[in-house]
Amino acid sequence: MSLRFIGIDPNTGDGESPTVWVDQDNGEIVIQGWKPSPELETECAAFEVPGHAVGIPEREQVVRVPARMAQMLREACDVVDRAHIS
Repeated sequence: MSLRFIGIDPNTGDGESPTVWVDQDNGEIVIQGWKPSPELETECAAFEVPGHAVGIPEREQVVRVPARMAQMLREACDVVDRAHIS
């Protein structure tokens, strides 16, 4: 796996470190974030939209990242998009 570091929460000095990478081999965005509260996870698991099964599959997880990292997520999306265009 070839990870490209995109960014880390600018408030990481408080002992937390939500982080964004791009897996360049697989064209995937990798996110380290906070575990959701049980209430948020329950709400996400109960959410119903067409084509989405109710619940969270065993190999998936809900992850929270601060909104202040939005630009890093956009950058990660751009990196993945550019890799698929080339």
